[in-house]
Amino acid sequence: MAERPRSSESILEVRGLNVYYGSSHALQGVDLTLQGGVLSVVGRNGMGKTTLCKAIMGLVPSSSGSIRFDGQELRGKAPADIARLGIGYVPQGRRLWRSLTVDEHLRLVAGSNKGAWSVDRIYATFPRLAERKQNGGGQLSGGEQQMLAISRALLLNPKLLVMDEPTEGLAPVIVNQVAEMLVRLGEEGDIDVLVIEQNIGVATTVADKVAIMVNGRINRVTDAAQLAGDRELQQRLLGVGRHGEEAHEPEAAPAEGGDGKTAEQRTASTVTKIYVSNPKPPTRWSQPVPVRVLEQSARPMTQVGSGSTDVGSAELRHLNAGGDVAILVAGTLDTKGEELRYIRDIIKAAGLPVRLVDLSTSGKHSGADIPAHQIAAFHPRGASGVFTSDRGTSVAGMTLAFERWMQRRGAVLGIISAAGSGGTAIVAPAMRALKVGIPKVMISTVASGDVRKYVGASDIFMLHSVADVQGLNSITRDILANGANALTGMVKAQQASRAETRRTTAAETPRTVGLTMFGVTTPCIQQITAALGDDYECLVFHATGIGGQSMEKLIDGGQISAVIDITTTEICDMLVGGIFPATEDRFGAVIRRQMPYIGSVGALDMVNFGAPETVPEKFKNRLFYQHNPQVTLMRTTRAENIEMGRWIGGRLNEMEGPVRFFLPEGGVSALDRPGQPFHDLDADRALFRTLEETVRATSNRQLIRVPHHINDQAFSDEIVRTFRALHGGGRQRPGRARR
Repeated sequence: MAERPRSSESILEVRGLNVYYGSSHALQGVDLTLQGGVLSVVGRNGMGKTTLCKAIMGLVPSSSGSIRFDGQELRGKAPADIARLGIGYVPQGRRLWRSLTVDEHLRLVAGSNKGAWSVDRIYATFPRLAERKQNGGGQLSGGEQQMLAISRALLLNPKLLVMDEPTEGLAPVIVNQVAEMLVRLGEEGDIDVLVIEQNIGVATTVADKVAIMVNGRINRVTDAAQLAGDRELQQRLLGVGRHGEEAHEPEAAPAEGGDGKTAEQRTASTVTKIYVSNPKPPTRWSQPVPVRVLEQSARPMTQVGSGSTDVGSAELRHLNAGGDVAILVAGTLDTKGEELRYIRDIIKAAGLPVRLVDLSTSGKHSGADIPAHQIAAFHPRGASGVFTSDRGTSVAGMTLAFERWMQRRGAVLGIISAAGSGGTAIVAPAMRALKVGIPKVMISTVASGDVRKYVGASDIFMLHSVADVQGLNSITRDILANGANALTGMVKAQQASRAETRRTTAAETPRTVGLTMFGVTTPCIQQITAALGDDYECLVFHATGIGGQSMEKLIDGGQISAVIDITTTEICDMLVGGIFPATEDRFGAVIRRQMPYIGSVGALDMVNFGAPETVPEKFKNRLFYQHNPQVTLMRTTRAENIEMGRWIGGRLNEMEGPVRFFLPEGGVSALDRPGQPFHDLDADRALFRTLEETVRATSNRQLIRVPHHINDQAFSDEIVRTFRALHGGGRQRPGRARR
């Protein structure tokens, strides 16, 4: 589904909003911004959350402040006019007509709307409503009523969906379904969501940011992951701990039980407490409940295990259940079922938990632990986007659905598949979605050719099947067993390594820095790593297109905590047409992580081609340098440098963390020194000037001109000084002393 184009303004911006009920000051100068996606608002009862929703929708008058939606002021508008602007509202309490059937509710709202959400799509998303379509609103359960209330709002195809307590009073299984739907809406990008939610687990799952309301004000906006893991913050600001229905997630024991704990100790470690957010019914004027009172009123809940340390015999239950971390055997069971079950049995015999994932597009029942329909539900259009009459469309739909499912799946021990070209294409994107380091084995008929499009920036282990993956025989048994045993060995080795790592103190673990390098910037990177190597783990990436993608994948996965992006040459090949191009998402990981960024213009003087005869005819009159028989370099022009400066500058403007971008006036590569073939002051100056004109410089976002060449020691020293100023001294590795 195409993403809805956004204006440059926030979709919703609330500033200084005040609302009174008589003399009671309900909202006290509320400031809140929803840039896009999903934003959760949490708080105790009586803090003003519902009033905020009603004020946005024009259902209660505000005395002062501003509510801007997509650039338009909402204060003073009637609720109907606000809805027509593109805001859907799911009120607390559902508010359905008891006498109208489910289908009548939906048809009444759908009218002549021609947007992405239709009645048919609603029924595909909520099959239970399809089953109850002829039942009246008063005949539905609470969960069904909530599904209908949400569906009614979605049928308006709004730009913004405001939801007030969507999971209140619902059974846990329905809560999970609503949460999954909210996550999908955020991922699809065509509807933004403001969700008011008491359930901390749901609030932190569906959004990246959570706003906390205290006494009619937005106390703070925090990262969802931080709030989910900070029990003290939850108790202090919200008066809550974990919700009773949330599964406790004890740390998984090593496969062979080598954690040094007794059975009694393991049982003790699974004791948790359920906290009651309000021991006494609250009023608007209630004071926050002291932590001491919450702790005294908490009730213990003990999960008693079997005492067995054999994880292979563990019963794997619901997909999202606590501790359900397993190896996935994924593939099209309708054509490769015998082979995939053979792999599954080998892994299971090794004592590791394993789940069989069906990616078939035939719609047939397979008996898999995770059936195809469960995966297909993660397609933006639901199962109807996967199970079609066209095979190509079905394969593409299942590919997208499995990748999206994998992104939501959370931790896995590893993944393995066996397939032909079609199955490999389905599984590979989901494998790439996993963090680098998680074992990934792809046994494939295409593994002996060019596998770049399958592996990408990931660490997928491709194993050629030799014979077609079609039945078990003397060849395929050996190959499939080799793949299964290889994955088993990787997983067990990682488990042993993690057990050892837990015995290593955090102070002995160095932070990891990602650096980009090309042959013509090698001296610079060598000098930087020599200066930082005792304090940081330096990972150097060759800027050949896939190198930059690999670095950013690790940044996205939280495996790189700092970056020194000296060599941005992949931008040249992307914009001019070389063989080592970046993607349009270059710098995207830094933008998403809002981390400090140190970068430069290394090797922006060159575009890469293969052997001389491969250079496109349109470039025949340009300046070339033959780096080696297989690589030909072309000097970038003044016009190309201006284009690159604008593109890079635009991306730097999107970064919210500290930015220090260096412009070495002495030259940007080893070939750009005075007397060298690519030395061109006019082209370099055009690049620097365009960057300075494009970048919105602030105290936090700085372009820094230095009079040195990029490979000079003085330039490297300046980079190191800036890095230490932003990141500190780092952590020392065990067994190494500082120089």
